[in-house]
Amino acid sequence: MKTPAILFATSEMAPWVKTGGLGDIAAALPAALRRAGYDIRVLLPAYPALRQAFPDAEPVAELPALAPALPPSRLLAAETDGLPLLLLDCPALYDRPGNPYLSAEGFDWSDNVSRFGLLSRVAALLGQDASPLAWRPDVVHANDWQTALAAAWLHYEGGAASVVTVHNIAFQGCFDKVMRSALGLPEAAWRFDGVEYHGLLSFLKAGLQLATRISTVSPSYAEEIQDEAFGYALAPLLRHRREELHGILNGIDDAIWNPAADPALATPYAANRLAAKRANKRALQQEMGLDVADDRPLFGVVSRLTEQKGHDLLLAVGDALPELPAQLVVLGSGDAALQDGFLALAEKWPGQVAVKLGFDEALAHRIEAGADCFVMPSRFEPCGLNQLYSLRYGTPPLVQATGGLADTVVDVSEETLADKTGNGFVMRDGSAEALLQAMQRVSETWRDKRLWQRIQQNGMRRDFSWRHAAADYGHLYREAVAARR
Repeated sequence: MKTPAILFATSEMAPWVKTGGLGDIAAALPAALRRAGYDIRVLLPAYPALRQAFPDAEPVAELPALAPALPPSRLLAAETDGLPLLLLDCPALYDRPGNPYLSAEGFDWSDNVSRFGLLSRVAALLGQDASPLAWRPDVVHANDWQTALAAAWLHYEGGAASVVTVHNIAFQGCFDKVMRSALGLPEAAWRFDGVEYHGLLSFLKAGLQLATRISTVSPSYAEEIQDEAFGYALAPLLRHRREELHGILNGIDDAIWNPAADPALATPYAANRLAAKRANKRALQQEMGLDVADDRPLFGVVSRLTEQKGHDLLLAVGDALPELPAQLVVLGSGDAALQDGFLALAEKWPGQVAVKLGFDEALAHRIEAGADCFVMPSRFEPCGLNQLYSLRYGTPPLVQATGGLADTVVDVSEETLADKTGNGFVMRDGSAEALLQAMQRVSETWRDKRLWQRIQQNGMRRDFSWRHAAADYGHLYREAVAARR
């Protein structure tokens, strides 16, 4: 079989539009596939940041209104580092500031059904005979609910094979049933085995029901979402389609995340030059107003501050930090109560706890390099990227055994140290007590410098690049094309 051509449809792409892991993945996976020889193009909305980044993007197609709720649009062609982009230009839907999904007040845009209905419809159109472009993909790869509805049009109208990747099953894109006709979906689609979901139109459910193949971002998460506790009411459907469901572990861009050549760091270092890592800890302590101390471990957090990520557990044990003794640095934003809680903790323990609300890419790199241990007590984590960054940076992660965290972090023990796989610390239940016990274990282990260096090097020597994921997706694309035929 020839190498299939791929249209990668996404609602965000780093560095221009990013709210979470999808943005990073949409930048890195298509680039890795391109390097592996795939003819791949990325379709995403022409948000203001992208219009500004590519002012000379060339119009390549004018699209009429495709349904009552889908206004006229056009496609613009651009390129980033040799990767072709197709920007869906529709100012009425995409020319607005800030978050791609939420208004400045934090509410879903009221026309999200049209905004991402159009993105899904155009993704499907480009995989059909009616496409306005000469180039035609063999596979339309949709990501999360924002593009998953593409699989429905390809199913009912014919065209390319489809792959839908679930990055977080909690977000499903559910809308009023009247939108079925407003989006131009056929009446036959309104079935329990079509786009209907408990009386609503669900973009994600439609994609999971009708895609040629389904993937998610780690093997463990693929198993977890078939269980009622993690499947957000879609577990029965995923169990029904378990033969078409594949868990493919995300990778990281090892050129951007490379401690030996990271311009954000105070001092570069590598697995065979770990002494230089200490300079990054001191620089981070100074930057964040912490006591510059070498006699206690520094725990780091870079994350959305939510209960899903387990940050309420971290707050619950915060007053124990001076007793360990240990320090904590937090970068992130999210739930107001958690933000206020961390700010209060920093005020209570100056020199021991430092918090910066918001996001700062360069500071995120410095925390990965300067912290001794990265804390991720997530209640569920489809894949997780920060634990991969941490392993790459010689900053052993402390995690709960769920999703991609379970697939990538191997708990330190006599056996895993002997076989050189032990690279972090795993708490086996999601309680504050378990987190505190794990942090105590980290602190005790950290004091044995020779042992700690072995753990660091075990993590740094693992290959979490996108090369492996690109190869796995290549197999999945070929399988989808064969099944579609």
